[in-house]
Amino acid sequence: MSNGLIFGNKILDVVFISAFTAQIYKCFSPVIFKRKIDFTRLFSTGGMPSSHSSSTVSLCFSVGIVKGFSTTEFAIAFIFSLVTMYDATGIRQEAGKHAKILNSIIEEKRFLYKEEIKELKEFLGHTPLEVFAGAILGIVISFLMKGYLLS
Repeated sequence: MSNGLIFGNKILDVVFISAFTAQIYKCFSPVIFKRKIDFTRLFSTGGMPSSHSSSTVSLCFSVGIVKGFSTTEFAIAFIFSLVTMYDATGIRQEAGKHAKILNSIIEEKRFLYKEEIKELKEFLGHTPLEVFAGAILGIVISFLMKGYLLS
């Protein structure tokens, strides 16, 4: 297997492509509803599809393609992707809900504060559908890049 572009590792190349594809989609998907491209989404969390899911699942399946699906490396990547997806739909989504509530409380009581309080980021986690879409994207990109991974 010849060297990849990122640290000489083709698997990292595929993972980057998967994450970048998810983030680019987030920038262009507002065109459908708002008729504008939103480049702020390129470096933000949350939204459809989950780039964390697409990158970890892409890592998992790329390792499976290169090393084999019955290897320890694949098992480690598989568990890592499950934990990441659970975190995205569970903990991070709940943190976003808490931020939304806190922001509304701060807005109501703003007159009590002398200094400006920065609004908390609400768009943190993912819905199960966003995580699922990211996982599917990761699988598809890995299999589309199979020839590259094995060359």
